[in-house]
Amino acid sequence: MQLADKLNRSASLDGYVELVSSLGRDPYRYLKKVGLSARLLDNPETLIPSRTVRELLEITAQDTGVEDFALQLAARRASSNLGPISLVLNAEPTPRIALDTLCRYLRLLSATLVTQVEDVGSTVVIREQLLPIPGLGTRQAIELAVAVMFRILRELIGPHWRPQQVCFTHRPPGNLLPFRQFFGRLPAYNQSFNGLVCASSDLHMQRVTDNPSASRFARDFLDSALQRNGEGVRTSCRKMIMALLPGGRCTAEQLASLLNINRRTLHRHLRAEGLTFSLLLDQVRLELASKHLKESDLPVGEIAALLGFSSNSSFSHWFRATVGCSVSEWRRKALLVSN
Repeated sequence: MQLADKLNRSASLDGYVELVSSLGRDPYRYLKKVGLSARLLDNPETLIPSRTVRELLEITAQDTGVEDFALQLAARRASSNLGPISLVLNAEPTPRIALDTLCRYLRLLSATLVTQVEDVGSTVVIREQLLPIPGLGTRQAIELAVAVMFRILRELIGPHWRPQQVCFTHRPPGNLLPFRQFFGRLPAYNQSFNGLVCASSDLHMQRVTDNPSASRFARDFLDSALQRNGEGVRTSCRKMIMALLPGGRCTAEQLASLLNINRRTLHRHLRAEGLTFSLLLDQVRLELASKHLKESDLPVGEIAALLGFSSNSSFSHWFRATVGCSVSEWRRKALLVSN
């Protein structure tokens, strides 16, 4: 299955019809425009293409002129929208354990969302990234992902909780007020990652849990679903590469180790899909470079570091050899097209 054909639960669009109707627009016109039947939204477990979800969010926000469309959609969500996963999360003794559990079952919700949780001193950093789909913007989809994570944590910790930081890699919106009101603080834009920075003490507080028998049943169901829903090597490798790149050079040895296989086995799996490690690495780098150059104002040097290049010059040389023009030329043309 190609990346553009990966699937999300239709629950990712819960509240869409009602929200668009409240804005005085016809939601069914937008659904039809992206080739999505409204009947598919009746069952939250129905699987729909990730490409369609992203395209729908972007064209709706653009056509309605509502920059915070994703936040308004997230505001209509509760953890119950996660289906059986919500039962397991509510039975966990701390928000931190619940967060790890959510990451374990995440690919049952979305095949293209990558979430990393890192303990850094007295803080916990939650990074969220979407696997790029050529030709599609990610702004609304990534804002929805971060906003939903915020809502889940607020349910787990308490109604007045707020993160220490909210970060987005893209440019700031024209009106910052709705974003400040939603998150309880002003997000930072043009950052090196999308996600939340939280106080570790908030995530390690003990919770009052309930319904353990329902939780055990839900966990067994989810574990069985994970076994049936094995990811292909291509998708697993793409997610790992995205996680490794900001930390420096991503190698085949590192990738194989994280996948619990040796390098020779990794190359054999990739050859079976018509790929080499170098080709897949270049594909991911190019997709991420295009996204950062088009959607953010990050300096070229920072983008180079995020893509695992040791210097600005090595990134610039690679980009020209791959694309056929300089970084500055590509960014200028992309901005002209978007405007």
